[in-house]
Amino acid sequence: MKKEMICIICPRGCSLCADVQGNVVTVSGNACPKGLEYAVNECTNPVRTVTATVRVANRYNTMASVKTATPVAKDAMMTVMQALRQTCVQAPVHIGDVILEDVCGSQIVITKEVL
Repeated sequence: MKKEMICIICPRGCSLCADVQGNVVTVSGNACPKGLEYAVNECTNPVRTVTATVRVANRYNTMASVKTATPVAKDAMMTVMQALRQTCVQAPVHIGDVILEDVCGSQIVITKEVL
């Protein structure tokens, strides 16, 4: 199976072509080793950093931005979003505060200070 993609690791944005044959991934088009690693990971175990917002309970019409501390499996993104929809924090919150400990193997951290 052939898969074409654009590498997002560096600003160069190489056009990659990955050929997957069983457990072997052959990559072409990469200008650096990071592109090779990106394409192999994208074909075997794609992961994403999830960014979103959560409600702040004690502030009118206020949301706080959050993200996963580490990337999660691409197929677990909707599970993360479901957990975030059910989450509400109390101000004050500070950048880096952990609001959820283990959601699909990652912590959820605040990325916007709300005082």
